[in-house]
Amino acid sequence: MTIENRRVVITGAARDFGRTLAIAFARLGAEVYLSARSLAGAERTRDEIRALGHDRVHAFACDISSPESVRVFADAVREHTDHVDLLINNGAAWLEGEDLLSADDEAILATTGSGATGTVLATKYFLPLLLASAQPDIVTMVSVCGVPNFAGSSAHDAFYAAKGAQSAFTGILSKRLRERGVRVISLFPPDFDNIDPLSPEWETAPRGPENTLTAQSLVDCITFAVNQPRDCFISAFHFEPAP
Repeated sequence: MTIENRRVVITGAARDFGRTLAIAFARLGAEVYLSARSLAGAERTRDEIRALGHDRVHAFACDISSPESVRVFADAVREHTDHVDLLINNGAAWLEGEDLLSADDEAILATTGSGATGTVLATKYFLPLLLASAQPDIVTMVSVCGVPNFAGSSAHDAFYAAKGAQSAFTGILSKRLRERGVRVISLFPPDFDNIDPLSPEWETAPRGPENTLTAQSLVDCITFAVNQPRDCFISAFHFEPAP
């Protein structure tokens, strides 16, 4: 079992780890359907991938906090394919601030809407395409902030709320979708180094026990999980922060 020729949907792929995921999966031979809030951002990542010689990549605009936008995104993907093998729920707004009063209502709504509501909506609208696959997987980038009683981040309370909701949603979904053959995998990383996958450092970055977790290791965890035989349901990856 390999990633080659799998059809992979990735949200929030214009920059940061979403961009990393899109490039990494394209390099592994997957057909990638990537989205970003702005079409220009999605197309920028698409064009970077095409410049590497990978033509099976498609870019879409999608505001994952908007039901209509997510529905349109899923419908557009359906015009290209009759199934999706892997949905990666990556898109989520970051909000910093250890004081609840430090963020305005719009920032709080954007944070909870993208992280919590967005994950539910993307999973809902792509589930029919996943159920049409012989090897359906859903991967959600949660965060250590979704671990109960964790308090070691400078993230705003609204970000903690969004990640807690993601954790609860993927937890129950893992149990309810198992009988339908869909594996639901959640990652709970601390802060990590998102090295540019197009830079030389991608291959040479130190990854020893004293180093901060890298994006490379997160990609390796995802590919490891989805490449397991279908009787192997890995529900979550939890990571120790660097000392």
